[in-house]
Amino acid sequence: MKKRILTLMLVLILLMTSTTLGFAQEVNNVSIENVILLVPDGTRVDSITLTRWYNGGGPLAMDEMACGLVRTYNSDSPIADSAPSANAMATGFKSKTGFIGVLPDENTMPTLAPLADGDARKPVASVLEAAKLAGKATGLVSTSEVMHATPAAFSAHYPDRSNYDVLSKHMVYNNIDIVFGGGYNFMVAEGRKDDADMLSILNERGYDILTSKYDLENFDGDKAWGLFANESLPYAFDNDGSSPTLAAMTEKAIETLSKDEDGFFLLVEGSKIDWASHANDPIGIISDLLDFDNAVDVALNYAKNNQDTVVIVAPDHGNGGISIGHSNLDKGYDKEPLSSFLDPLKAAKLTGEGIAAKFDSERTNIVEVMAEYYGITDLTEDEIEEIKEAKLSSMNYTVGPMISKRANIGWTTTGHTGEDVVLYIYSPDNDRLTGVVENTDIAHYMAKKLGVSLIETTESLFVPARQAFEDIGADVIWSVPIKHSPVVTVTKDNNILELFIHTNKAAFNGEDVEFDGVIVFNGLKTFVPIEALNLFNQ
Repeated sequence: MKKRILTLMLVLILLMTSTTLGFAQEVNNVSIENVILLVPDGTRVDSITLTRWYNGGGPLAMDEMACGLVRTYNSDSPIADSAPSANAMATGFKSKTGFIGVLPDENTMPTLAPLADGDARKPVASVLEAAKLAGKATGLVSTSEVMHATPAAFSAHYPDRSNYDVLSKHMVYNNIDIVFGGGYNFMVAEGRKDDADMLSILNERGYDILTSKYDLENFDGDKAWGLFANESLPYAFDNDGSSPTLAAMTEKAIETLSKDEDGFFLLVEGSKIDWASHANDPIGIISDLLDFDNAVDVALNYAKNNQDTVVIVAPDHGNGGISIGHSNLDKGYDKEPLSSFLDPLKAAKLTGEGIAAKFDSERTNIVEVMAEYYGITDLTEDEIEEIKEAKLSSMNYTVGPMISKRANIGWTTTGHTGEDVVLYIYSPDNDRLTGVVENTDIAHYMAKKLGVSLIETTESLFVPARQAFEDIGADVIWSVPIKHSPVVTVTKDNNILELFIHTNKAAFNGEDVEFDGVIVFNGLKTFVPIEALNLFNQ
């Protein structure tokens, strides 16, 4: 009897082992072709928790993917700016406030090795650029201007996030297949210091220009820039139906990019969650976190249906110090019903930004507007005066704290915060980052899943121009013959190469040339794709 039981146990163990091995083999044979990174800018855990309660308490689409925490600090500060935090996720390198796609001036945080001599402000390749060089389709989607910090960090290289002229130029000449968001005003000559008509350049480069929800819905091409607002898109709660949602832009981007048999990389940013946090406006946070989660749902459904796509959700940093619980609940906090938090929020129909358009020119209708659209019916005289004196462009900073107080929502700052943020990953091969990771680890993880090398891409795209050309016996001259459009002229023997800075274009002995990457000037040095040097070896 004992012998029989032992035999049965051995059979069961063998069956379990073979099943487990078979499953592992099946998982390891999964081929990852695509990565979708979704960034809810400035999102803390309390923002997500509050949004979940507002939405009925059930799980959000992103909840099932939670797997770890992300450290978000800069190269020189524990509290991150959006530019360097996006830089870390895009390139695998920490940087400093304001820097886009370049290394910092120095590393001073205790976890970081000192920066190598000569590496200050050196451009480093992004996952998007590495994917593009590998033949994959690429895309950017945001609710801010498309040249804002996060999308720019994946597609441009300059140590000033506010220089939209340079950043947008890099994005145009980086040959990204899909770019959807706001920022129309920064692409026309009238809105630029360099007077460049970037829309005409996009047309020349074969892009469709989309400017409406109708355009987006009916687009069926392969390359497009969708500029659906002059600056940023409206908050989701303020959208009258004329602007595309983040989910709709994400769905169209995936539909378009997935035509590429080599796969794709897509960045999606819920930009204005961060802006609402700066304003301490919980309605804006809830508005755009729900919109963002709908985009996550689109990406996750695609990934589950196709089993070749990794989906990552990672905030870049915290903001506002939002808490479910205000100082007026120092006592009795555990007796406070959910309704006391939600009822004031549920009564609002617009965000603080949306409220601004409802006041008449003299602001005589403050009480009526705040009651109808923001759900506040007990304004004090001081609050009425605050609203009357506030700038329309920053009305959310005035009314956000008002509804927060009534909803027992606390805040510590109108700035960013330095805590870890939640990481979410879905991968069909079950290979996920877990535990507490650096934001730079996300870049390396995405590169691994896509089968690309960030180091090799950097070496290919960003060769120090003067040193490299002089090393082969060439002369290098810098000039600015056209407004804000510098040219580097390289001569060797009878060959002349003109490099047009902040583009991927050049002229070699009078013949037009285009490179795989952008010619970068970082304020100190010029960097060129290695293709530029190879021209002299033909």
